[in-house]
Amino acid sequence: MRILFLADVFGSPGRLILEQDLPRLREELAIDFCLVNAENATNGAGLSPRHAERILAAGADVITLGNHSWRRSEIVTYLATTDRVVRPANLSRFSPGVGLSVLPAADESNVAVISLLGALFINSSCGPFEIVDELVEEAARRAPVVLVDFHAEATSEKVGLARWLDGRVTAVFGSHTHVQTNDARVLAGGTAAITDAGMTGPHDSVIGVRAELAIERMRTGMQVRFEPAEGGVRIEGALVECDSNGRALSCQAVRFPTE
Repeated sequence: MRILFLADVFGSPGRLILEQDLPRLREELAIDFCLVNAENATNGAGLSPRHAERILAAGADVITLGNHSWRRSEIVTYLATTDRVVRPANLSRFSPGVGLSVLPAADESNVAVISLLGALFINSSCGPFEIVDELVEEAARRAPVVLVDFHAEATSEKVGLARWLDGRVTAVFGSHTHVQTNDARVLAGGTAAITDAGMTGPHDSVIGVRAELAIERMRTGMQVRFEPAEGGVRIEGALVECDSNGRALSCQAVRFPTE
């Protein structure tokens, strides 16, 4: 199975390039299952139901969220009605939606997707290590392929979770920092991992935001309204191939600039 993870879709530039290019990429790369983190797809913070539907229609099999899950109030009702948008499992147990979903790949085999938030520098209801074992056990009972999107700030935490899950899941994709790391690999136990898969959006920016606005906030400490940048748009993510038992065979970072 060939799995494509597309990282942190940011604002309309990222969303539009994904809608334009994902159908072609799925065909050219012979993708069997596509996972997209889209927690910043609506104006750089949050995801609206309308934009979720457009990303799914473009070829995403499932969407994961992150620390901006609740930035759009209209997503609350939507999450209660779909299993194709997965919010972090370690948000409050009283919040709507699911943190684990099982969906069919192109060959109709099952793929389990888990979304988690990091504990370091991010607010979550409980630490990811407190619940991940139970989640992985449930996922493994329901599907041979298990994918984890770990939306976290700290490199150490993302590396630690990947090593903790090595041999028990197919892949651990790091997201959130919007800067692609040069460490895509398959760990000794057969789990693919990358610390951060990058950003699908405008890279002539400060992690997606117009640089002058981000720098003004950094220099002055004042509240500045952020807006998505526009230049240097590209798709970033990771491509994983695994066998029928869910053991990863390869893992590589991918980058597709605007043509």
